Amino acid sequence: MVIPLIVLVLAGRIDWAVYASFGGMTALFGRSEPYRLRARSVSVAAVGMVGSIGFGLLLAALGAPLGLLTLGLIVVLVLGVLLVNTMGLFPGTPLFFVFAYTVCAQVPTEPDQVLTRLLVGVAGAAFAWLVTMSGALLRRAAPERSAPLFKQLPRQPRLNPAAYRDGRVWLSIGQMVVGSLVAGGLAILVGVGHPYWAVVSVVAVLPPPGARHSTSRAFHRIFGTALGVLVTGLVLLPGPPVWVLILVIAIGQFGAEILVGKHYGAALLFITPLALTVSHLGSPVPVSDLLVDRVVETVLGGAVALVIVVATRAGLARRAGTAR
Repeated sequence: MVIPLIVLVLAGRIDWAVYASFGGMTALFGRSEPYRLRARSVSVAAVGMVGSIGFGLLLAALGAPLGLLTLGLIVVLVLGVLLVNTMGLFPGTPLFFVFAYTVCAQVPTEPDQVLTRLLVGVAGAAFAWLVTMSGALLRRAAPERSAPLFKQLPRQPRLNPAAYRDGRVWLSIGQMVVGSLVAGGLAILVGVGHPYWAVVSVVAVLPPPGARHSTSRAFHRIFGTALGVLVTGLVLLPGPPVWVLILVIAIGQFGAEILVGKHYGAALLFITPLALTVSHLGSPVPVSDLLVDRVVETVLGGAVALVIVVATRAGLARRAGTAR
């Protein structure tokens, strides 16, 4: 992600950085997978990221009203959950698709800018694909005796063509749609700037299909997001130059890649500064306003997601008790 951003800064097109960054988030997928399977996972993720960028750009260029933007969000949520679960992607939620769509949809865009900005996103995704797959060449070129130096790649993503018939998948879709609508609506009522971060917070906190509805995990994800907002504040408030912001994005992506498969709550401590810094590059606003809005939206989104987790767990427990 960093090299495309450096190229854009040198070219004087920092306004395109948000699209390259979202394309670059393709690299967050396919961790710990054998390269023959990783190629499939990362390719599918690239299609999802570019599609989300393009959909957001289209609605931004049309000047879509809130109702149409909301309908678009529902489409991204439904297709994102189905795509992730059908193709066995990890991370197992549509978080990055939703984030790309919501930010790109709210950045002012003229119709004649759509294709150029989309191609920047495609270039970012293509570069991320090449970087993600580069290890395969390194392993092939290395002497056989150096094999122990390379880490194991144990994850075996499984295709699930019947995911659309899985009740757990549709439960997850329902949770995310309801949670996003409620959190986004509350954010609008409270009067924060763009309510997209409340939606992103909901999607970040809710568990993927089949995972336990654990309140402790929900709290981990809420705290990870909230602490990430505070870290972002420490970085952005002094008004650092763009090179510092690129460094923050690089550190955020590196930390996210390392932790996303180990502890999602801890990964959010890196994903959040990454996300907010990318958003700030795309649509700069006063940092104090940005942070206040994001703190409020994190609390709203986290609270809504926590209520959904608790309610779902209680409902599943009642159903299990009735079935006995």
